[in-house]
Amino acid sequence: MMGMRAGAQNLGAHHTQKKIDSKAVIKKMARRFAPDRRTFLLAATFGIASTIFAAIAPKLLGDAINVIFDGVVGSKMHNLVTACHGSKVCVEAVLRKSGNSQIASIVSAFPSIPKGIDFSSLYRLLTITLGFYVANSLLSLGQSYVMAGVAQRATALLRKDVEEKLGRLPLSYFDSKSHGDTMSRVANDIDNISTVIQQGLSQLLTSILGIVIFLLVMVIISPFLALIAVITVPLALLSAKRVAKKSQGLFVSQWRSTGQINGHIEESYSGHQLVRAFGATERSKATFDKYNDALYESSYKAQFLSGIVQPMMQFFSNLNFVIIAVVGGYRAAQGAIAFGAVVAFTQYARQFTMPMTQIASQINLLQSGIASADRVFELLDADEEVPIPSTKALTSQMRGRIELRGVSFSYNKETPLIEDLNVVVEAGEQLAIVGPTGAGKTTLVNLLMRFYEIDSGEILIDGVPYSQLGRDQVRSAFAMVLQDSWLFDGTIRENITYGASDPDSDVVDAAKAARADAFIRTLSHGYESPVTEMGTSLSAGQRQLLTIARAIIANPPILILDEATSNVDSRTEMLLQEAMATIRQGRTSFIIAHRLSTIRSANHIIVMKDGRIVEYGNHESLLAANGYYKELYESQYA
Repeated sequence: MMGMRAGAQNLGAHHTQKKIDSKAVIKKMARRFAPDRRTFLLAATFGIASTIFAAIAPKLLGDAINVIFDGVVGSKMHNLVTACHGSKVCVEAVLRKSGNSQIASIVSAFPSIPKGIDFSSLYRLLTITLGFYVANSLLSLGQSYVMAGVAQRATALLRKDVEEKLGRLPLSYFDSKSHGDTMSRVANDIDNISTVIQQGLSQLLTSILGIVIFLLVMVIISPFLALIAVITVPLALLSAKRVAKKSQGLFVSQWRSTGQINGHIEESYSGHQLVRAFGATERSKATFDKYNDALYESSYKAQFLSGIVQPMMQFFSNLNFVIIAVVGGYRAAQGAIAFGAVVAFTQYARQFTMPMTQIASQINLLQSGIASADRVFELLDADEEVPIPSTKALTSQMRGRIELRGVSFSYNKETPLIEDLNVVVEAGEQLAIVGPTGAGKTTLVNLLMRFYEIDSGEILIDGVPYSQLGRDQVRSAFAMVLQDSWLFDGTIRENITYGASDPDSDVVDAAKAARADAFIRTLSHGYESPVTEMGTSLSAGQRQLLTIARAIIANPPILILDEATSNVDSRTEMLLQEAMATIRQGRTSFIIAHRLSTIRSANHIIVMKDGRIVEYGNHESLLAANGYYKELYESQYA
């Protein structure tokens, strides 16, 4: 519920349109292609060859049209051609004298005047043209296949980097970020990047090559018509650039809103019992509606703005085609250019503007991909836990002596929490930590596990300072049982052996020690029964028993029990106390409890308040002191 209220308060954040350094994002993505640069060059080669074939084919088709047109015109003037003995100059002169100057101009563009259609030349040209189009299609298919591999390998490496990054991030990162938003970056944003690379990048490469090659061929055919073809290009590109600039910020908002709504859904689903218990279903729906409306608004505007680019470019393409068709037809009628060349040029004009239209149509995809990549790189660039090299090694026979010397820590530097804390726990002793909410009990556990680094002071294990040990070394000495039991998708056996150093450890013995064996055997598949992450098929107490069995089988020298029996009934709690008394023998134990009845047998009890130890002793001595501990005890049992 707190997460939902916090999310609602930050609802307006999605309206902020973050400016993205597109060049920096593109450079980072380009570095992802470094291992595949040869494959990328192969795709580029396929693209160049495909575009060249596509560029030559219309010229051949224009030549075939010239064969037909020249043959038809020649057959109509068969008698005149025969009278002039096939002389084109003679035919032109006769036509001009007879008042057919326009036909004479058309004839002047003929290389020669055939008596009819040359079907052998026509067949040869059409066959070659067909072959070029087939080659173009096959090379395009090859380019798409190669680019698919490049895209999937790049995003696979990106997923791997993100997964490894999550393992290097400090706990404070996850405490300050929505889990749903983080998962959205890992799943949705990376999937979107994969789509952009596979579809958009391949299309972009082909389109850029097409613009260059088709423009070159048009200049060769007719520099004048080529000049007309490029007149509308600057206007089209300027319009597309302005629209793209406006849509980029909206795509950022779209993916940020996607992360927010995913975070809210994740919270609502994982806490659906709490939502219903407090009658907050309508409030949760209202919050969802707000996020959903925000996502709709940003997505609608982004898609609309980027969507108008393609019809806008299509308009300029059609305008270009009409101008070229009119001017080209007029010049062909004047004999300045062959009719087939005009037909070929109109195709080139289409193919010249088509890549620009395709690029424009990919703008929304590319902008969306850049926005997603920026979110992923933001996670990858987050501050990591500073690696701490080990200068000493813990012995294989750890005793588990823990000492805190003048430890101070605060989450917020302006608000001190733990100050000058001094505690010594000898090997095998049981230290209970009690105090009101916010006293620093769980924070102390986080410091022992080195989830957070202390601000000052020193923590030692078996006389070795934490500063000389790596985090993994420290954590390998502990096993934890928390108040909130955590299970993952798998079998009961897999959940119990999750932290076992020896996979062949006796699961049954651990389950019996945790008093879990009895209920496990009542399940349909026993130890092979599947459980889900939330363990909804098990009661809260049964889930807790499994986490205790997990701690037992890990066999650590130090145990941390943070309200470990809070979710079980009194009878089971009594049995667990007996079991934990057995497994705590020879192990150092830290026990956090609100129910003081569970810590009576502890060797030492420290009472914390406002981050300080206000009382220290055992159960009897603290009661006799008539201090804060006795006040807590009597509040529960008086």
